[in-house]
Amino acid sequence: MSRLISPARPEPEAAEAPSRLELVGIGCRFGPVRALDRVSLSARPGEILGLLGDSGCGKSTLLRIVAGLERPDRGEIGFDGHAIDPGTPPEARGVGLMFQDYALFPHLTVAENVRFGLARRPRREAEAIAAARLAQVGLADRADRYPATLSGGEGQRVALARALAPGPRILLLDEPFSNLDRRTRDRVRADTLAVVRAAGTTTLLVTHDPEEALAFCDRIALMRGGRVVQAGTGPDLYERPTSRFSARFFGDLVEMPGRCRDGGVDTPFGTLPAPGFPEGAPVRVCLRPEAIRLASAGTGAPGRVLSRRYLGAQARLEIAVAGLAEPLLLAVGADDARQEGDAVGLARAETGAFIFPDAAD
Repeated sequence: MSRLISPARPEPEAAEAPSRLELVGIGCRFGPVRALDRVSLSARPGEILGLLGDSGCGKSTLLRIVAGLERPDRGEIGFDGHAIDPGTPPEARGVGLMFQDYALFPHLTVAENVRFGLARRPRREAEAIAAARLAQVGLADRADRYPATLSGGEGQRVALARALAPGPRILLLDEPFSNLDRRTRDRVRADTLAVVRAAGTTTLLVTHDPEEALAFCDRIALMRGGRVVQAGTGPDLYERPTSRFSARFFGDLVEMPGRCRDGGVDTPFGTLPAPGFPEGAPVRVCLRPEAIRLASAGTGAPGRVLSRRYLGAQARLEIAVAGLAEPLLLAVGADDARQEGDAVGLARAETGAFIFPDAAD
């Protein structure tokens, strides 16, 4: 990325159009701990960019730096090519903030919470904007209620309406769904995505949940140790991981050691092509479980069912496979007739196989 240009203090209340977010070489330390190490990313106008990773990877620190809640030690932040002074406070950046605890004011009504960021607008205009945002999130009939009377999902939607009310350049969502139970989370997440899409606001979402990132984001930056290890679309990261870390983060893997011979690697499921690896190189073959399908005994790799666990609409089979150190876990339909002790065959699909250098992680 090139250096940002033309330092300029944003005027948030004039910013209705989505902005391009640019991060160039962002670094941040907390004492001896390097939280961010020269991170460079960008989000196009209207794009939803996910920051994904485990706790401590730097994703929330990066969001807080964009918000103005933390100051970087190095690097530049910009909206639409204009650099933002690191000392610019959150309220002067034109960003909307939404955290996992919602941070609603308990002494204010729902409507008053949504109007909180509109204090400089004429009262009638602020009331109209708040009413429109509450209608957008389906809470027009809750305007006069207080936060204590709301469900978790309703509180989350009020926080979203408040974050969007000023028409922010950038919407910042920090693990906004993590405090909800699974059923509520799935519904509220879908509703939130619909609202954000309708608003067209450039959005930065912090999450530790790969499923959430895949469902919500246009592009994902996977972080580890303060760095971005891979960035791209959901299919890029899931189907074309550049490391075992990336592959593992998005789901279970069946891993096998191997060695390249004649441009391929022998596995219990057949020989896989290994272009780009030198002859004799030790490698690690990784398969997604969905890339392995059950077949009749005598077809493909031989296996035997060790156990069967009922999971409602599905059953999970634990299968011992010749050549694998660990049993294979496969999901099948609940009506699948295979039982403990049955012999099975296993075949590999054409996709879902990755080969990495054995020493790489």
